[in-house]
Amino acid sequence: MLRRTKIVATLGPATDGPGVLDAVIQAGVDVVRLNFSHGTHEEHLRRAEEARDHARAHGRHLGIIADLQGPKIRIERFKDKKVVLQEGGQFILDTHLGPDEGTEEAVGITYKPLPNDVRRGDTLLLDDGRLALWVEDVSEGRIICRVVVGGELSNSKGINRQGGGLSATALTEKDRADIKAAAEMRADYLAVSFPRNAEDIEEARRLLRAAGGHGAIIAKIERAEAVESLDGILQATDAVMIARGDLGVEIGDAELTAVQKLIIRRARAMSRVVITATQMMQSMVENQIPTRAEVFDVANAVLDGTDAVMLSAETATGKYPAKAVAAMDRICRGAERHRINTPVVDPRVEGQSSRIDEAIAMAAMYTANHLAVRAIAALTESGATSLWMSRVSSGIPIYALTRHVETRRKVTLYRGVYPITFDVTTKDHALVNREIIDELMRRGAVREDGDLVIITKGDLTGVSGGTNAMKIVRSGDMVLPED
Repeated sequence: MLRRTKIVATLGPATDGPGVLDAVIQAGVDVVRLNFSHGTHEEHLRRAEEARDHARAHGRHLGIIADLQGPKIRIERFKDKKVVLQEGGQFILDTHLGPDEGTEEAVGITYKPLPNDVRRGDTLLLDDGRLALWVEDVSEGRIICRVVVGGELSNSKGINRQGGGLSATALTEKDRADIKAAAEMRADYLAVSFPRNAEDIEEARRLLRAAGGHGAIIAKIERAEAVESLDGILQATDAVMIARGDLGVEIGDAELTAVQKLIIRRARAMSRVVITATQMMQSMVENQIPTRAEVFDVANAVLDGTDAVMLSAETATGKYPAKAVAAMDRICRGAERHRINTPVVDPRVEGQSSRIDEAIAMAAMYTANHLAVRAIAALTESGATSLWMSRVSSGIPIYALTRHVETRRKVTLYRGVYPITFDVTTKDHALVNREIIDELMRRGAVREDGDLVIITKGDLTGVSGGTNAMKIVRSGDMVLPED
């Protein structure tokens, strides 16, 4: 059984070891992520090239996500590297303190305008919400707080305002330099951290195009404001990532489950790809098997219809990168066996289309879900036809046949879509259908005893958006003759 849900794995020091990257690819990774919060441009460029080279050696297509750091608001560092904050005690966030002058009484902050964004009565959350400070007063660049939830606090931990509302722009000067590196490595996706609205996404796209990059844009939903502006962001972006760490801190963990389901539902309805991320199998940073809670977490995202599930520290710095990917693969397959993939009525299929190629994609899925179709073959230039198809629930594999390497890498993130190298521009129209069936037979996707296959294509080959035809063929009738 082909796994429909895609797996994203973050590269890092743990995947640099001998044979580790090969093991991760063999375990089933579909897309790799480069986290620009850590490492140098040279390291990221090297890992991107190595990932593509190793994937090619295994006969695989591999997508690459360049993930920007964004305006992560952090405390500075302590003289003794860490302190313990006592519940009920006072603690000050002081913009006047130097980077290494923190004590048990006060610490500096990286984002100097922070005092302008908070006022008495606000709650500030540190270290992914593990510590909580209640703001008593703001005066002359100093935020005077009372410790509500104490504990150990070490260098450079993040700061969130409960409920959101911080004014930091999505793209920093570092991000602008990183976008140029993403363009240089020909990243297939650029992930924008902490966007507030559609304008942040549009700016990132402009910068990437100006740098010569052609990748798609991923909006990371991790601010409360982003949830409020969700539909606008979805209109502007190509994909979203549910970044549950900072998002959970800002909106509260009690709201996170419902918001995750909402984002998945809205993204699919608007034909956007969605990745579920953050601490999905966090225990596997140290352990060889996941917890039962992590199994349920991954499986529920699959059942909700996410396109992809993501591993972060589990593969970047964990002890068992390949085992983490293999465990996620196993869980996804198990969940998919129990997911209802063929609804009687799908609102997307029943709705109106403004484009011919989208209407053909919906017609193909309606037919596939009401006929014993074994596979769907979409001849595509940009991958758009296969994306629309993948938005409709179905257990039928969708093969994106394209001559463009960029398109083959992009569709690796689409749920239930599998890329195949196929150059239709050099083939006679009369032979195309037979060669498609022959290719699917070689891959074991269809059998020779009359399996039904849906083929979508356009009259004008090599033209993006030109899909205007759907054909149903039987495999046994389409075998190429022997030489």
